[in-house]
Amino acid sequence: MNIRDLKYMVAVAEYGHFGRAVEACLIGQPTLSAQIRKLEDELGITLFERTKRSVRITPIGEEIVAQARTLLAAADLITETAKASLDPLSGPLRLGMIPTIGPYLTPTLLPSLRHGLPKVELGLSEDTTEILERQLLDGQIDAAITATDVTDRRLSEIALFDEPFWIALPRDHALAAQDEVALRDIASEELLLLEDGHCLSDQVVSFCADAFRTGPKVSTQHTSLMTILALVGAGAGVTLVPALSLRGSWVTDSGIVMRKEKSRKARRAVRIAFRNSYPRRQLLEKLADIVAASVPDTVSPVRR
Repeated sequence: MNIRDLKYMVAVAEYGHFGRAVEACLIGQPTLSAQIRKLEDELGITLFERTKRSVRITPIGEEIVAQARTLLAAADLITETAKASLDPLSGPLRLGMIPTIGPYLTPTLLPSLRHGLPKVELGLSEDTTEILERQLLDGQIDAAITATDVTDRRLSEIALFDEPFWIALPRDHALAAQDEVALRDIASEELLLLEDGHCLSDQVVSFCADAFRTGPKVSTQHTSLMTILALVGAGAGVTLVPALSLRGSWVTDSGIVMRKEKSRKARRAVRIAFRNSYPRRQLLEKLADIVAASVPDTVSPVRR
């Protein structure tokens, strides 16, 4: 058993398909199949159930793969620690972002990163907070920009900025004539949110729970912020959006007007989450400085 074989096994488990695992591992399928079979023989167990159409991991295989991910993360840590001692501000950085931050922060962040961290090889991904935290713990990414407190003691965070929410209304909505809108003035049945599982949805529900006497009757069947904003523009409802998104192209000629939230209590704290064991803390501190310098004046950076 070696690190290479463990990587092959984890790839097959993640893709559920030998062909896609072959592409990810950059080897031939006969080699991959042979190495997996060799590993199964060595362990004396069946890791995968194989048919002509699919590959399904066995229950014991799931346990072994989970342990392999831990070992691979430890091996990566050895490499990262060695690199960090040479130049912590160079090399790969795998950065995840939640979908309600990534599209709006990335356009201004990338040019700043190229200037401020020219030796860093950035890899970006987007997913929900729950999945990003799991990827952090598995060593699949190095850091994640999220908007909720970390939920695992093995993770740490660096505060980035405080972001208020604005209220998006159809242009002809009765509240559109006001400069600021109170949450209690919004009819609960017209509030549109992302589907369950997005932290933005949970946050908005928590804000509105204090404003609506009977609790908000929210709609959560829509899958993206842009879809919800399209519905707002069509007059189908009202939503709350984070301030960073005001830089999106949808703001103009979309049938939507934006108003400040009157109480100023609807806001979220954005941070960088990372493993406690991550050896390049200096790199993340530098990233935090660059993010703070990149955000618009609609948010409040924690650092300058």
